[in-house]
Amino acid sequence: MPTLSITIPVFDEEKFIEACLKKVIAADTCGFSKEIIIIDDCSKDKTLSQVQKLVSIEKTKKNAPIFKIIAKETQEGKGAALKRGFLESTGDIVIVQDADLEYDPSEFEIMLKPFTSYDADVVYGSRFVTNKPHRVLYFWHYVANVCLTIFSNIFTNLNLTDMETGYKAFRGDIIRKIAPHLVSKRFGFEPEITAKISKIRDVKIYEVGISYFGRTYEEGKKIGWKDGVRALWEIVKYNIFTP
Repeated sequence: MPTLSITIPVFDEEKFIEACLKKVIAADTCGFSKEIIIIDDCSKDKTLSQVQKLVSIEKTKKNAPIFKIIAKETQEGKGAALKRGFLESTGDIVIVQDADLEYDPSEFEIMLKPFTSYDADVVYGSRFVTNKPHRVLYFWHYVANVCLTIFSNIFTNLNLTDMETGYKAFRGDIIRKIAPHLVSKRFGFEPEITAKISKIRDVKIYEVGISYFGRTYEEGKKIGWKDGVRALWEIVKYNIFTP
């Protein structure tokens, strides 16, 4: 049976992590067995203890997924957490699942279809080419995402609609080959991985429409305008100055 590795980077997500893991465990993965990798980036709240408690219960159940809990000793950011998760993964397909449930685990099957039906190598879940539910929030965040995607496309020569999406899936052998060379520790992971993927000869990239349940800063959203400005430089850096 093929395996789907689900990498979940977490930092101070005690409000969402239990619901997230339960949805991930219940999600339809189109016949793929699940390897669930939770990477805690030195949470200061009860996130890690909640993960450990839930996983200990789930492991006693019949046909339980494989669980890997990685408790980092140094807080570095989402990119560094994902790099660690990719390196620990063993799945045929590896997907990123944010712990805050802005992206719905019930849509794993949407993300997997291009792999099972069209021999995809990489799949991006787009928030902007879809008729699925989309929470209405910040206008300038939308503008920033569109501009960053266009700017990235100029360098990569891809026609993506949502480079900054948090829902990305990769063939396991591809992401594990790239992972040792990832250098961005924070949110620069998105432009960096896009740049590195675009440099692979004959790589087959697909986009699929997904729903999006964004959250406000009061609800715990972490990315800010400084990350958007930094992303402009990171697009140039990872496309031109970094192999």
